[in-house]
Amino acid sequence: MILYLSRRLLGVLGVLIAIAAVTFTIFYVLPSDPAAAACGKSCSADRLEAIRAHMGLDDPLWRQFADFVTGIFTGRTMGSGQYALHCDFPCLGYSYENSEGVWDLLVDRLPVSASLALGAAVIWLLLGLSAGVTAALHKDTLTDRALMVGAVAAASLPVYFTSVLLIFGLIRVTGLLPYPQYVPFGSDPLSWASNLLLPWLALAILYAAMYARQSRSSMIESMAEPYIRTARAKGLPRRTVVVKHGLRAGMTPILTIFGMDLGGLLAGAVITESIFGLPGIGRLFYGALSTGDQPVILGVTLLAATFIVVANLAVDLLYAVVDPRVRY
Repeated sequence: MILYLSRRLLGVLGVLIAIAAVTFTIFYVLPSDPAAAACGKSCSADRLEAIRAHMGLDDPLWRQFADFVTGIFTGRTMGSGQYALHCDFPCLGYSYENSEGVWDLLVDRLPVSASLALGAAVIWLLLGLSAGVTAALHKDTLTDRALMVGAVAAASLPVYFTSVLLIFGLIRVTGLLPYPQYVPFGSDPLSWASNLLLPWLALAILYAAMYARQSRSSMIESMAEPYIRTARAKGLPRRTVVVKHGLRAGMTPILTIFGMDLGGLLAGAVITESIFGLPGIGRLFYGALSTGDQPVILGVTLLAATFIVVANLAVDLLYAVVDPRVRY
């Protein structure tokens, strides 16, 4: 287990360095003037000169990349003399549009995106797995067909359409929920949940539909395995056969896609955050795209890649817990 974990951690480090190399090439090498690209749409001559000094464009490319990677792990001082600008660990660059370090911007918005992603994940797992397992256990019945038709219908609705429907139905017509605004969990947990319930539902409906279809297929396949017939022949209760033997084995592909989905959402749900006006990383990313704030775009890209890679590592480790056939 320790050897496996060591190999995977080295693999994760290698993947992150490779991603850093690709993003460095895209943002520092491919633009004809990387400093102008980083400066954004409103840029003065003085600021442009300062950015050129910060980025070290006169240095060789290998030196620029080494400084870029070193800054992520240790922090660095960008530029020198009158243009010196210290960027603390982990240095993901400096947003000249916001006059703030990219990491500070991300940390300020991360609680919003994390609250949105984790809350929605709980709902879509409950809804999706319940529907998928129920459909699998009632295969080819009216219940199965009704659940799968509902799942296909829900999956075909774009999240912005679902969001508008929920806003109209739950806020304007019935007034059951307040219009979402982010309230920190620590200051008022009840307001935190009530304000995020609508965005959670908007995200969860789409994902629950996809998870229902995937979990149905996995459960049908696992319930047809010989060890399930053996468990039934031993006279084990139906609940034990389904939950302990069928569901555990059928969860492996669900875990795989869950790691990818949750990792991506932790770095921001651009459409959902923009529709509901939540100040998360997704909305920050959308604003950076609008203003051409390339350091923020680069920082969000690296953060999203890190979340996905780490989530996949966690999922691989969970395989051994969920499926007793997996050993490391």
